[in-house]
Amino acid sequence: MDVADTPIPDLFLLTPRRFGDERGFFSESWNRKVLTDLGIDIDFVQDNHSLSRTVGTVRGLHYQSPPHAQAKLVRCGRGRIFDVAVDVRKGSPTYGKWHGVELSFENGQQLMIPAGFLHGFMTLEPDSEIIYKCSDYYAPECDGSVRFDDPDIGIEWPLSGIDFTVSAKDRDALSFKDFQSPFSD
Repeated sequence: MDVADTPIPDLFLLTPRRFGDERGFFSESWNRKVLTDLGIDIDFVQDNHSLSRTVGTVRGLHYQSPPHAQAKLVRCGRGRIFDVAVDVRKGSPTYGKWHGVELSFENGQQLMIPAGFLHGFMTLEPDSEIIYKCSDYYAPECDGSVRFDDPDIGIEWPLSGIDFTVSAKDRDALSFKDFQSPFSD
């Protein structure tokens, strides 16, 4: 497993090794011991899997507040997505900064997002599947979202000039100015 830093501390890009032959490949997408040895020690308790049918589907920017804050390990099982994390840890030198990366079936990369970040993605291919591990169970009372297109965050989504497919929850999400972060550094 290769681990690469990003411009935001504690946010990592993981690339599991693939072992291939004429049949296809095998890849170990998560190994607690390997990642603990690399300094990433998170107890994941839930796996989620979603399908987004159309190009330009945006999900996010989501978070779960304490006491059910979630770290996530996100990968794309089919298709291609632009995955984004926004640091919202009060006191962090990168508060309000975002980092995005293309995750795809082809590149096999994963984004390790710690608790204290907003998370969202945009599909770049039809029928893209997103698979992610969470460090806490879903708790609706702790669920929240911030607008994916908020100008104060300024995410540079790779697709423009199209009508995005967005849920009502995400369309009606808080502005970044109105968001009161429940996370500290």
